[in-house]
Amino acid sequence: MAADLLCIGEPMLEFNEQAPLPDGRVLYQQGFGGDTSNVAVAAARQGAKSGYVSAIGQDPAGEALLAMWAAEGVDTTHVLRSDKHPTGVYFVTHEADGHRFNYHRRGSAASALTPADIPEAAIAGARLLFASGISQAISDTATDAVFHAFAVARAAGVATAYDTNYRPALWSPRRAAAIIHAAIGEADIAMPGMDDARALTGLTDPDAVLDFYLALGPGLVLLKMGSEGVYFGTPEGRKKIPPYPAMPVDATGAGDTFCGAVIARLLAGDAPEDAAHYAAAAAAISTTGYGAIAPIPRAPEVWAALAMRNR
Repeated sequence: MAADLLCIGEPMLEFNEQAPLPDGRVLYQQGFGGDTSNVAVAAARQGAKSGYVSAIGQDPAGEALLAMWAAEGVDTTHVLRSDKHPTGVYFVTHEADGHRFNYHRRGSAASALTPADIPEAAIAGARLLFASGISQAISDTATDAVFHAFAVARAAGVATAYDTNYRPALWSPRRAAAIIHAAIGEADIAMPGMDDARALTGLTDPDAVLDFYLALGPGLVLLKMGSEGVYFGTPEGRKKIPPYPAMPVDATGAGDTFCGAVIARLLAGDAPEDAAHYAAAAAAISTTGYGAIAPIPRAPEVWAALAMRNR
């Protein structure tokens, strides 16, 4: 069955720091990450038919990811296996000012993706293609692969969405801004984070940020502002979506949960405002557990939370 949503990028095995033991040792909870993989899972948990375009190593981490996607109902027909490149791994540690990531991804299988690896027929048969700044930051060939995938989608009339997800450790601000903004110029939906926007544009006012990204061409911009909620804009108007109340313990993957949830609801026919409200609740719920994927809520939990708040 063809996927409605195809995500392209790099999946990773995750090790998330837990509370230290009395003897001083630190345990790590094994999970899964990679922003676009998280988005595919988040969308699937909201009922969307999602699939993934990527590459993994022929290693235990790759096998674990395949098992996870199978359990989540994410189609992996277009996930390549490499006997030359490994699957990426990262560690999450927690400090007073937030979480920190330590990546081991150099030379990963996903970073070896090229335009020739793009499944053109599958993209043409989807309803929406999603990528991120990380999808392109991992290598020059991956950059080109995403641009090619977007060109295929646009030629076939398939919608495209892009999350900035800027990571300074992967590339310089100037190169990141040039490539990310070029990709957003080819997207129908842009989902920048406010911190990313400050780094990539120098702008600090949310309205100015919306103006900037709408001017690049997307018909819908969803500006993720963390604890301040979401600010969405179209050429016709804009609206602030307040944050959904939660008691967060780990924000890993919250932005990805938002992206997957909002895409799922837009594909289901929701208006942007309704989709953003739903996705804000899903993202908030995801921060109440540890890891990128484990705490992503399923649709019944999100609907129940929204109903409780609206009482």
